[in-house]
Amino acid sequence: MSSPLRQLGVVLEMIKWEHTLFALPFALMGMALAAEGWPSWQTVGWILVAMVGARSAAMGFNRLADREIDAANPRTRGRALPAGLVTPRFVALFVAASAALLLLAAWRLNPLCLALSPLALAVLLGYSYTKRFTALSHLVLGAALGGAPMGAWIAVRGEVAAAPFVLSAAVVLWVAGFDVLYALQDREFDRETGLRSIPARLGVRGALRVSGLLHLGTLVLLALLPALYPPGLGTAYWVGLAGCAALLAYQHAIVRPGDLSRLNAAFFTANGVLSVWLFLATAADLALG
Repeated sequence: MSSPLRQLGVVLEMIKWEHTLFALPFALMGMALAAEGWPSWQTVGWILVAMVGARSAAMGFNRLADREIDAANPRTRGRALPAGLVTPRFVALFVAASAALLLLAAWRLNPLCLALSPLALAVLLGYSYTKRFTALSHLVLGAALGGAPMGAWIAVRGEVAAAPFVLSAAVVLWVAGFDVLYALQDREFDRETGLRSIPARLGVRGALRVSGLLHLGTLVLLALLPALYPPGLGTAYWVGLAGCAALLAYQHAIVRPGDLSRLNAAFFTANGVLSVWLFLATAADLALG
């Protein structure tokens, strides 16, 4: 087995840092809305530390919990753990260190963040087991990422409000919708091994309909956000929302029952752009307002 430093590099590649684009912009959006602009750089820094710890713990634990499933799945058997590129013990230590990083950041932010951090960890780590017993696992993954804007809001204000609940709910539906699409590629494997997913349960057409409804719900909730945010949101935000609608329509247009060849474009490109786009539009709206 390679050196600890080499194993760390493998783990960082394994947890796919580029996927941070899905949750981080929404965390920054929740932070900016809570501050009605931009909080202190100290607060920003600890929010970023919390995000790094949370995501690293969640992804590392997911790979650890799923290593036997990944070894049996032709699509995933080349991942680091099944391929023997890193040891389970090293990944477990990495997860523990990442969870400790989240707890440290929560402690430095405020008492409510610290009090809620065990609940956040329970959702982040518990998701990995849900597909073993429920097809609603996509929504649990959504809840794991949907906690980002709520956590960032609490980090700034030390309290909860209606606006971050709606934003978090929108993220839950958005993530669940694109995760249903992503799970299409494993539907036959899931059926054969008894794993639960919407595609395994409803087939391709049913999964596409469910994903579409979830993304429609996302847009409805994002449209409600300005009414529940006391300072209000203006033109730039609505331009951002229109862009989100276009990006969601795009991914549903290119993923069809008879052609799943463009799943990666729908999953990675469209959704990565969506989260960054909406954050920038909201930040611009707050700056102009």
